[in-house]
Amino acid sequence: MKIQSFPDYKFVNGGVCAARGFRANGVCCGLKHQALPTDGISGQNLAANGIEDNAPKKNDLAMIVAEKSCAAAAVYTQNKVKGAPIQVTKEHLKDGYAQAVIVNSVNANTCNADGAEKANAMCRLAAKALKLNENDIIVASTGVIGQILPIEPIRRAIPELVDGLSADGNTEAMHAIMTTDTREKELAVSFRIGKKICRLGGMLKGSGMIHPNMATTLTFLTTDCAISPALLQQALSDVVRVTLNRVSVDGDQSTNDMVCIMASGLADNDEINTENADYAAFRGALYTVMLNLARMCAADGEGATKLIECVVSGADTEEVAETVAKSIIESSLFKAAMFGADANWGRIACAMGYADCDFDISKVSVDLASEKGRITVARDGFGVPFSEELAKEILLEDEIQVLVFLNSGECSAAAWGCDLTYDYVKINGDYRS
Repeated sequence: MKIQSFPDYKFVNGGVCAARGFRANGVCCGLKHQALPTDGISGQNLAANGIEDNAPKKNDLAMIVAEKSCAAAAVYTQNKVKGAPIQVTKEHLKDGYAQAVIVNSVNANTCNADGAEKANAMCRLAAKALKLNENDIIVASTGVIGQILPIEPIRRAIPELVDGLSADGNTEAMHAIMTTDTREKELAVSFRIGKKICRLGGMLKGSGMIHPNMATTLTFLTTDCAISPALLQQALSDVVRVTLNRVSVDGDQSTNDMVCIMASGLADNDEINTENADYAAFRGALYTVMLNLARMCAADGEGATKLIECVVSGADTEEVAETVAKSIIESSLFKAAMFGADANWGRIACAMGYADCDFDISKVSVDLASEKGRITVARDGFGVPFSEELAKEILLEDEIQVLVFLNSGECSAAAWGCDLTYDYVKINGDYRS
């Protein structure tokens, strides 16, 4: 997948540890799906009791820690069913500050009677080990919904997790939050605020159950830029709207989505507390990182072979452009056609037609593009003759653009998705096992 770059932002290594003052780590504490074998005598689940089986080991518990209290902000899923960690984190971030994150994969800690108790326990364990206030801990979980989260494996792993914290721990942390992800998703940039060089980086997990609004993801971001909690929240909310909220893989919106950011201020720039040029530079850095993380998320959709970017231009409002773009990349029929490299533009027209907005179909034109070229498939609302051979060659690439021109205004918007393959059904047919 191509990384999208912008002149004022330089890519640097380190992901969530790129900014000054942050350390991270990830370990395997032994969480298992509760659908796995029982002990055969009492019927008790081995994983629920913290007893590991012989399955391959994978990191499932991560921590990110700042050396000082940070301005913090978050955006959460809009699903009415929310994981207990979200409720706890919301409470902890009411004052706009945090200093650490603890997060587990495998188990989402959602729809459990003791969910809040377990989420709070994770915060207490982390706070005690780090000598921090419990209210300064962000907690998150991802994995299977509706199964009790065993706390003992987490309790036992905390000392190892804390002892291994390092400024190079971003990769171990990244691995710990992955579920059906097939590739790492992390990125960081450096940028200038006045005479100071700042950094902003992050990591994302997300492959399936991806749909606006909030594409299913746990995303953790850090920066050493000094910025007020209020403007940090404003920037995060604004950028999420035009990045992660425009990603869809399968039309399912998760219960545990969370994007959070901590700002240490260790770059020593003058604190950003008004919407000035410094704020614009910070927001640009955040956009650069989150745009690329959003594209990585779409490209790694469960079973996907192609990243699809739909750009709608010439709309009378941005909302119309966004609605049309989302409708197209969310269409299962269109996604299946892209898997088969079939330039069936009628499926694009169909998806546009049920988008919840108004436009004039008689003005619409559609092109398909990739590194192999560009081809027009519709003009003025009607299909036009085109080379099926060239169209197929274009659509066989692993990154495809659908370019829609509404020819009714000056506004545009992009959305990102992927093709729909046989493997998507296979992955989700036995997810718990």
